[in-house]
Amino acid sequence: SFDEFLRVTKQYLPHVARLCLISTFLEDGIRMWFQWSEQRDYIEATWSCGYFLATCFVLLNLIGQIGGCVLVLSRNLVQYACFGLFGIIALQTVAYSILWDLKFLMRNLALGGGLLLLLAESRSEGKSMFAGVPSMGESSPKQYMQLGGRVLLVLMFMTLLHFDSSFFSILQNMVGTALIILVAVGFKTKLAALTLVLWLLAINVYFNAFWTVPAYKPMHDFLKYDFFQTTSVIGGLLLVVALGPGGVSMDEKKKEW
Repeated sequence: SFDEFLRVTKQYLPHVARLCLISTFLEDGIRMWFQWSEQRDYIEATWSCGYFLATCFVLLNLIGQIGGCVLVLSRNLVQYACFGLFGIIALQTVAYSILWDLKFLMRNLALGGGLLLLLAESRSEGKSMFAGVPSMGESSPKQYMQLGGRVLLVLMFMTLLHFDSSFFSILQNMVGTALIILVAVGFKTKLAALTLVLWLLAINVYFNAFWTVPAYKPMHDFLKYDFFQTTSVIGGLLLVVALGPGGVSMDEKKKEW
């Protein structure tokens, strides 16, 4: 049954979730390494900030993202790693003028949501930054972080909807939206999140198969970007499966009734 599945996967589910969640940062950091000069020239041309600053920007992106990922995966200084990655999201949002592109902005917000879930998870392991501060019953920052993370995952999911009128797209949107609403309000959260993970996984491998497109075509990069973004959503949802919805959710309130 579903509970048995959760019990069996409890040890390694969080690790898989964390890897998926930060895959976007990892891929972007590696891309900075391989496209070093293109990225630098782009920043230099866009902001006319000079060679040195553009190089610093790319270097910061590279070290910040790969360093943050290593820390998150090795479970060291997770909170600082998350704050660092938050900073990089903010930096990129400005640097690549993402603010005016709603789809990209929502994706960046959703990545922030994933990081919030990571933060909440690292706090739940007892390594709290606010050690010694008495917690006020149910409404600890951790639970609001989990709620915030779930709500931001919804944003991410919305960017993956397909707005065309084919039957499959409409079905896909309806099923997905129903499940993500369950995740957001925290009703049958773990089951809904897991169903959504399997659904997204299938769609991701089928539609975003960037490895089938030659690397020199622009489509390759688009699909790759979509693939890793979707993988990050999957990671966020797997964390929800692993940790549960937290206190601010219908699943928790049912227990009180």
